[in-house]
Amino acid sequence: MTIFSNTFGLAMRNFTTYPEMPDPEALIAYAAKGEVLGYDSIWVWDHILLGVDPPFPIIDSLTLLAAVAARTSKIKLGTGVLVLPLRNPVVLAKELSSLDLIAGGRLLLGMASGWYKREFDAVGVPFEQRGRIMDRNLEILHRLWTEDQVNAEYPPHRLRSSNMSPKPARPPVTLIGGYVERVLKRAAFNGGWLTYFYTPESFAKSWAKVRLYAEEAGKDPDALLNANQLPIYVGSSRQAVEAPMMEWLGQEWDYAAWSESTKDAAIIGTVEECVEQLRAQSAVGVQKLIFIPYKYQPDQVEIIAREIIPRLQ
Repeated sequence: MTIFSNTFGLAMRNFTTYPEMPDPEALIAYAAKGEVLGYDSIWVWDHILLGVDPPFPIIDSLTLLAAVAARTSKIKLGTGVLVLPLRNPVVLAKELSSLDLIAGGRLLLGMASGWYKREFDAVGVPFEQRGRIMDRNLEILHRLWTEDQVNAEYPPHRLRSSNMSPKPARPPVTLIGGYVERVLKRAAFNGGWLTYFYTPESFAKSWAKVRLYAEEAGKDPDALLNANQLPIYVGSSRQAVEAPMMEWLGQEWDYAAWSESTKDAAIIGTVEECVEQLRAQSAVGVQKLIFIPYKYQPDQVEIIAREIIPRLQ
């Protein structure tokens, strides 16, 4: 049985609002600062295309993590989430194993089936089959990382004495992102669950389902990892920060209609108020808290590290 204690991650702003463009050097410096401040992990968003006119400019998640890996030594590197069906799973297995080796085993994989149909159409992947493709790709990744030779047919992928070498020292931790029942079952079978903007009440309901699915499959639910991505704005009072935070969350963020993701999950107020709200998350079983600081402001990154996290440890 594995018991996980609370750990604390930091989200990166690798997508922006047009016409602003992501600044690669600033992003790498941001991640390096996160390591110095003691964050456990750094997390990037993932899309290939996002938005139409204007688009959301976005730097590729894995390319950015490779750059961060070269400039850091301890902080774990997370995808929150990688849209798995968009990618050739054999090529991706090589990319991820190489990245994990470069990073010294620091990779954390949040992966999901995706939601943006235009992106699937552009890549040539059938949107309606993304769940089936997700399951297939997960199996291909795991087999290439753990078996000496893979002989299998996963149309259109024909693996014949396929030996992927070098392999990661151990398969990267995998968390499945999403909300519906099929996704929660997938999370139970694949190592854990990552969610987004969930209140303690909503998190508790879905996490109980993940644990139940694991038990039904004969797996140890205590061996599963989970994470909740939460926006946070620490200020002199709740009144001072609530309006700007809600405005930002309405401008740059999406909330899936089929989920319980909500702006109401935002952590806002004084240090003491934010700590109280975060303790409520931990109380329902959230293991990894991934902070999305208000507009990724450096002073917020600092105050979370110096004033919030120590009170939660």
